[in-house]
Amino acid sequence: MRTSPASTERVRRQYLHWILTAFCVFLLTLSIGLPSFQIEGRVEADSVQEQVFPGESWVRIQTPESVGYSSEGLKEVEEYAKTLNTTGLMVVVGGRVLFEYGDIEQLSYLASVRKSILAMLYGNYVADGTIDLKKTLSDLEITDHGGLLPIEVEATVEHLITARSGIYHPASNSGDNLADAPPRGSQKPGEYFLYNNWDFNAAGAAFEIMTGRNIYDALETDLAQPVNMQDFDRSRHRKSGNLNRSMYPAYHMHLSTRDMARVGYLMLREGNWAGRQIIPRDWAHKIVSVVTPLEEMNPERMRNDSFGYGYMWWVWDGPDATGPLKGAYTGKGAYGQYITVLPTLDMVIAHKTAVPPQRRTNWDQYEGIIERIIAARIEDN
Repeated sequence: MRTSPASTERVRRQYLHWILTAFCVFLLTLSIGLPSFQIEGRVEADSVQEQVFPGESWVRIQTPESVGYSSEGLKEVEEYAKTLNTTGLMVVVGGRVLFEYGDIEQLSYLASVRKSILAMLYGNYVADGTIDLKKTLSDLEITDHGGLLPIEVEATVEHLITARSGIYHPASNSGDNLADAPPRGSQKPGEYFLYNNWDFNAAGAAFEIMTGRNIYDALETDLAQPVNMQDFDRSRHRKSGNLNRSMYPAYHMHLSTRDMARVGYLMLREGNWAGRQIIPRDWAHKIVSVVTPLEEMNPERMRNDSFGYGYMWWVWDGPDATGPLKGAYTGKGAYGQYITVLPTLDMVIAHKTAVPPQRRTNWDQYEGIIERIIAARIEDN
């Protein structure tokens, strides 16, 4: 029996209807039945909310509980800070201020946090070839009072900024581990870590030689202006040191606590600020990666601590580098100057103890602040 044209058309339409229905069901299943793809607790790029960056001022979190922190827990942070010499403290989560204490606008001395900031400033000039990290001191004609040994002038710029030069010439300023140094000429460049201000001050000189720029001018144009520092004052920055001991002064810096938080937040965002790459991303990673692991720190007593060393940043390493401290790093300065970045918590902590020197907040005390902030997380209570 032959099928009529009308019957054939009816069957064809019914078949197309079945296909279309099945396809719609498939799409609906995809939209409601599959989980979002995540990496380490963060939704993949297409579904990430836009990151928050401070403009002229920081945005504040009104209710800590809304971002997973206890108001009572943060009150304990405040009460503890009152027992210390803390003069300014800011905690940033997700680009907004979770907690602040003291005078966060006061400009004061950063001590050795200057070194971590110099490491950041190096990035663009390394990327464009202006700075060659493999240049030796001989290449740059860097010497010092009394001269440097032949083995010492073979140290590279990279050895300077990782504190592995093997040069134990006195620095123009104190505050390092020179007293624990082995004899001069006994260590080949690159083979032995020692926290040594001569290295760091010479790294400042090398920066200026290769870029042709004053460090403070670079600080202003390459960092302070792009991240909209609120309190930066170029005139407050002065190099200092005993130039009879060494030709290279310390490039001391003065920032406010809330601008220190901007420095830390730029690092947390891998050198990116509101869509603009201020520091090359790979460099932002590199300088907070471990170059000297915990077990190679010198003097040996430092191996009982929690830190390895990167490019002028202290990096949590060893058994303590877990949980909230996994991937964490910090800039440390005398008397109580700290910038700490905790990537797993999307957090930056900026801490200041303004000089005079008789007032200080030591690392153990500051660590107590970090511990109390972490304990204020509701999921940990």
